[in-house]
Amino acid sequence: MPSTTIYNFGDVVLVGFPFTNLQAVKKRPAVVISRKTYQQNRPDVILMAVTSQIRQPLATGEAVLKDWQAAGLAKPSVLKPLIATLEQRQIVKVMGKLSDADRKNLERVMQAILGSCPRIESLPGNNQPAP
Repeated sequence: MPSTTIYNFGDVVLVGFPFTNLQAVKKRPAVVISRKTYQQNRPDVILMAVTSQIRQPLATGEAVLKDWQAAGLAKPSVLKPLIATLEQRQIVKVMGKLSDADRKNLERVMQAILGSCPRIESLPGNNQPAP
């Protein structure tokens, strides 16, 4: 059953985020990257990791959060290109939300790591009209 809480793209939440080997989790901030329409019909949410471990030069897919305090973060932080899908009930709390500028950077990061997606009607074998 879907959660009654709907998170917004750019919300910063505290969650047990899985390590890439899936053997452990670490309670850390993450940013919501799924849209409301996704969450309204699903029990999960898609998140991107946030870390205060800032290493220069930044790696591909990383971006400094300029307004980290407004996002509810305790330290200067960066978006880290680690994406996880977790049940919404695993979110401990909402810490804050990204500023408009940081949300635009998040969209650029997602474009850099995922590329652009074709419109659904242009996919082979899809005869459905566009919504």
